[in-house]
Amino acid sequence: MMQHQVSIQACFRPEMLERVLRVVRHRGFQVCAMNMSTTMNSDSVNIELTVASQRPVDLLSSQLSKLMDVACVEIQQQTSQQIRA
Repeated sequence: MMQHQVSIQACFRPEMLERVLRVVRHRGFQVCAMNMSTTMNSDSVNIELTVASQRPVDLLSSQLSKLMDVACVEIQQQTSQQIRA
């Protein structure tokens, strides 16, 4: 499986994280790690996701960028790694 690090900048809303995780699951990706931090003004949030899948990460990136509160999605890094279920 390929692991990808995805960086997401979004408006801080309680339901926003649920939407992001739902898209990740529906697109066939598994969350391996997640870190979330708010900015100084706390109107926006930065989410760092490490996800794994055999599918192209562009599928996930394009769908995440369509979410209402998401301002920016960047693919930081990808590595091949065996993940055991």
